[in-house]
Amino acid sequence: MTDRDYYEVLGIGKSADNDAIKSAYRKLAMQYHPDRNPDNPDAENKFKEAAEAYEVLSDSGKRARYDQYGHAGMRGGQDYHQYSNINDIFSAFGDIFGQSVFGDMFGQQQRGGRKRTQREPGADLRVRMPLTLEDIATGVERTIKLRHWKSCSTCTGTGAKTGSGYSTCNSCDGTGEIRQVSRSVFGQFINIAPCATCGGTGETLRDHCETCEGEGRVEGETTVKVTIPAGVHTGNYLTVTGKGHAGRRGGDAGDAIVVVEETEHDVFEREEDDVYVDVVVDFPTAALGAEVTVPTLYGESTLKIEPGTQPGSILKMKGKGIPHLNARGVGDQLVRFSVHVPTKLNSNEKTVLKELAASEHFKPRDQRGESHFFDKIKEAFS
Repeated sequence: MTDRDYYEVLGIGKSADNDAIKSAYRKLAMQYHPDRNPDNPDAENKFKEAAEAYEVLSDSGKRARYDQYGHAGMRGGQDYHQYSNINDIFSAFGDIFGQSVFGDMFGQQQRGGRKRTQREPGADLRVRMPLTLEDIATGVERTIKLRHWKSCSTCTGTGAKTGSGYSTCNSCDGTGEIRQVSRSVFGQFINIAPCATCGGTGETLRDHCETCEGEGRVEGETTVKVTIPAGVHTGNYLTVTGKGHAGRRGGDAGDAIVVVEETEHDVFEREEDDVYVDVVVDFPTAALGAEVTVPTLYGESTLKIEPGTQPGSILKMKGKGIPHLNARGVGDQLVRFSVHVPTKLNSNEKTVLKELAASEHFKPRDQRGESHFFDKIKEAFS
């Protein structure tokens, strides 16, 4: 049991209603679910902590005891006389007897003292979103088609033929659960399992919808618009609520998870929010200096090259990189220079180069008679 205040765990005030409690828990459950955070003990603990808080605050009786006594009211020694019948005890301690503590997240309903679980929720839908570096630099809005299970328009998702509806399940008497009691020398054991006849809903169809054959959903396509912010990385994702697979027979739809995939670029190379680009210049430009046109993620731009720029030099173009995601500022573009060496020369060009080669300024340092670095060190100690 967590020692943190349950309202603090869910990030809500003490006046929050059931809808606010459910919404806060669903958000935390999706954020810290173990499937999304593999091998992350901290996320797993927060997931369990949120489930514990939700189990208490979503139950009016438990919430009242917690508001009055705090965590002490949730520990051992509860007064069983406050429950009117055995079903109330199972309701309060459902996680011990096999009933999911997440039941209310999917809408448990009380009808005539019988507990019925809401329809089976739909699964989430995962969608890949390939993006270029240009897309990532500016952010984009995309329209995507989702191929998924949709609510049946003929029966409006109920799965029932028009005019028929549902009947109380005879197997579980509308509870949605089958309980088996066994006795041993250690005492009485009770096993609770969803009813196989009604799938845990407590109801059965009187007559199936002919369009969806009682499923309440059919295969189809939905078009949605998504806005991708600037600065995303591969693996970042957006959640489009309620655009996943529709649940069976009116169950809540899952979400569409749009996952970003950065495509490899022919020109630019990304390193965090900086980008690198290689630019080749001719020898006269490198020696004399000039203004050259270089590509950026936002179009072409002019860059000044100083005289005597060496091959391998890197010049920075500030603010021409990728915007920081969820923060101010923009990365830089780093331009790596190389010098083009011609492979074919005519006779006049060869003559000119030979004349230039005789100049002291065109000779490497060693050929100008200057000492090596290590030679200078030896001289200093001689």
